[in-house]
Amino acid sequence: MGELTGKHVLGITVGAFSIIIGVNVVMAVKAVSTFPGLEVDNGYVASQSFDADRKAQEALGWKLTHGYANGRLGIDIRKGAEAAPVTTLDVLLGRTTEASEDTNPVFVRQNGVWVSDVQLNPGKWMMMIKAKAPDGTVFRQRLDLFVGK
Repeated sequence: MGELTGKHVLGITVGAFSIIIGVNVVMAVKAVSTFPGLEVDNGYVASQSFDADRKAQEALGWKLTHGYANGRLGIDIRKGAEAAPVTTLDVLLGRTTEASEDTNPVFVRQNGVWVSDVQLNPGKWMMMIKAKAPDGTVFRQRLDLFVGK
């Protein structure tokens, strides 16, 4: 075994810090390149109507349930025991951590339930739901969905 000299210690230190800095750069690039972006353009402007929007949405009395089986995604929007009178339904379906698999599936109403045929890979998914009532009130909700193997 050879003697540990200052050159060896310098080499070990430079090598260790090179690995640490390299990993940090790779992780930072991955984080920035996969982040979907901002939720709203201007947080201050969005906050000005937040309470009024929330109260209007709560006044609708809508409750959502969802499920996924055999390539079919279903969203049931209810007001009490009846199907809610939804005039439009927009859904952003994607992963929680990246935008590469984001999609806007087309839903149709069947027997009071909104359904869409979509193939989902196993894992955690999220749905950003935006539905509109006949009076123009917008209902927004995020739902999480876990698809098993």
